[in-house]
Amino acid sequence: MGDPVRKSKKFEKPKRLWDKARIEAEKSLRNEFGLKNARELWRMQTLLRRIRREARRLLSGKGAQTEDRAKKLLSRVTRLFLQKPEASLDDLLSLNVKDILNRRLQSVVVRKGFAKTMHQARQFITHGHVAIAGHKVSAPSYLVSFDEESRVEWFKKPVFVEAAPPAVETAVETPGKTEGAAEEPKTVEKVESVSANG
Repeated sequence: MGDPVRKSKKFEKPKRLWDKARIEAEKSLRNEFGLKNARELWRMQTLLRRIRREARRLLSGKGAQTEDRAKKLLSRVTRLFLQKPEASLDDLLSLNVKDILNRRLQSVVVRKGFAKTMHQARQFITHGHVAIAGHKVSAPSYLVSFDEESRVEWFKKPVFVEAAPPAVETAVETPGKTEGAAEEPKTVEKVESVSANG
């Protein structure tokens, strides 16, 4: 069962930490999917690696109860990552990390049009504005199943504060100006435009 105080790591670090090509590929994925750091990406890569490893084991026939394990793995993957009714173990090997990143709640919120960008979607989720079937979910990395995708909705719709109209500058001349005297500089007052609401 393990020590309840110490949580196990949910990701595996890359073997070569300072590989330039891998870092650039990870950076583009982080920007595309609005990930906070590399650990979020490593977590999804580890999940994919475990799925593919188990599929390879089952295809080779290693271990006991291969049929039960294959059914469980296929039901989990088709529920979360692969929308295919007649999926096989070979289809699991064709999965890539983008298939998993597209199932994150952050990606689903953008796809449904609740947010314009990935960063805005992340903010809405962490601030508690998004719910699944009426239950608030505040984790952008939550993996949304295909059944739950239609039930993603607002928990409390965020109030969009529109920007105030810009200030209008008007020149006001100072009274009491005499001829022949040096010109005094004109004072400029900023007059705030007042909205119709008051």
